[in-house]
Amino acid sequence: MAATLGTIRTLAFLYARISEDPRDKRRGVKRQMEDLHAFAADNSWEIGGEYIENDVSAASGEERPEYDRLMVDVIAAAAEPGTRVILAGYHPSRVWRRRVERAQAIEDLRAARCFVAFESGGLFNMTKASDRSQLANLGESDTAESEVKSERVARAALERAQEGRANGPVAYGWRRQYEYDDRGQISGFHDVEHPEQAPVVREIVTRLLSGDAVLAVTADLNQRGIPAPGAGQKRKHRTLGQDEAGTLWSKSSVKKVALRPGNAGVRVHRGVEYPAAWPALITPERHARVKELFAARAITREKPGQRRYLLSWGELATCGVCGGHLRVANRGNARRGSLKPTYCCDSNQGCVGRNMEALDRFVETIVVGVLSAPTAADVFQPDETAALAALERAEGLRTRQTAAADDFADGLITREQLRRITQKLKVQIEEARAEARRLQPVDMSALDGLIGPQAGEKWEGLGVAQRRRVLEAIGLRVRIFPAARRGPGFDDSTIEVTWKGSEQA
Repeated sequence: MAATLGTIRTLAFLYARISEDPRDKRRGVKRQMEDLHAFAADNSWEIGGEYIENDVSAASGEERPEYDRLMVDVIAAAAEPGTRVILAGYHPSRVWRRRVERAQAIEDLRAARCFVAFESGGLFNMTKASDRSQLANLGESDTAESEVKSERVARAALERAQEGRANGPVAYGWRRQYEYDDRGQISGFHDVEHPEQAPVVREIVTRLLSGDAVLAVTADLNQRGIPAPGAGQKRKHRTLGQDEAGTLWSKSSVKKVALRPGNAGVRVHRGVEYPAAWPALITPERHARVKELFAARAITREKPGQRRYLLSWGELATCGVCGGHLRVANRGNARRGSLKPTYCCDSNQGCVGRNMEALDRFVETIVVGVLSAPTAADVFQPDETAALAALERAEGLRTRQTAAADDFADGLITREQLRRITQKLKVQIEEARAEARRLQPVDMSALDGLIGPQAGEKWEGLGVAQRRRVLEAIGLRVRIFPAARRGPGFDDSTIEVTWKGSEQA
């Protein structure tokens, strides 16, 4: 082989890679690199560089920075006069898995007049068409093997989803119990509620539905020292601000935990939902409410700073003239130092304006009176019949999706038929869920402990975000019209307040 390359300077660039090394022991890449060094020494090649990628897949399309650096260095070295460059790998599958990436590399190496060599056997001159063809054919076998394996893995993943079994590590909120056969070997597993984590998941959902802000929940969990999901697990990277052990909660981790379909006993695979084999931590209704909560925040015009005020933005209070939202601004006589927070119409037309503190007190007095009334428990008693019927219809449609997937697996329908059925049912499922959300009655969790003679005392202990949730729960709406008179004092004659059941009051 050395004679084939001649006597000019030969540089070998060594590349080692292994796809999976979850414990980061690096034994596989270390062995590859040792063999590559021996391979280069046997052929009297000078080492131009080492490039190692551990726990990195070449088939998934994820970034391979060391491979990118390898190609840049190889092509640059090949441009030097009197130098012959070899890209050396342990096996073709260690360097390339994807045919597109391999084809591009072959063309780049051809233009650079490089060689490719493998410790497992084979030296290819990229300037020769026959060698390029042999390398492409050799790599195609690796790609085909990888694709066949991917198909087997995908089919097994679909089977697990259809059976509702978990995929991968146990999720936060559950713990895994393994099952053993007569020989003491693991024969299966099932997930059960984690005695410490499951209550945290329920607490997060309950607090968000009761009006707590994500930031407030996050800060409280960290202050109490409750470990976040993934605490203690080894990670390649930690997010900014996270400690070494990964124990701190962030806004995104709280939101992710709250929005997981698995909380409601739903297993999702490629956009299709299946009943989960693990126990649900919350009801489907509460999960739908959490999703609706975040969906509404995503499309609202509400600004984070305005959430400090009881009636600003949202649909709680509007201008009686133009129907616009209300914002808070300082109004009054600046020269006399009498600027005060004031609810103003956001239309910039100056339609209406009311002193913030006075209007809040007026509304709070009405709310406490409504919740203290003897009939409050009956007025705000939820009727979930219609919403449950819509959810049952969605569940029936999901069952049909599962049946279609089974038919495809059994060869009864084609892939195109499965795609059309899945897409059509997906639209119908979303429509049924949207109807369930629309028909969903008052979220009683926001009113826990507030209905009855103790309403005033309980109200005083709530934060602004929680009070807003109470107003939304009882369906309170405020419309502000232009003041009928000038002068000091709060004019409540031009404030229209309605709530659920007020038409019968």
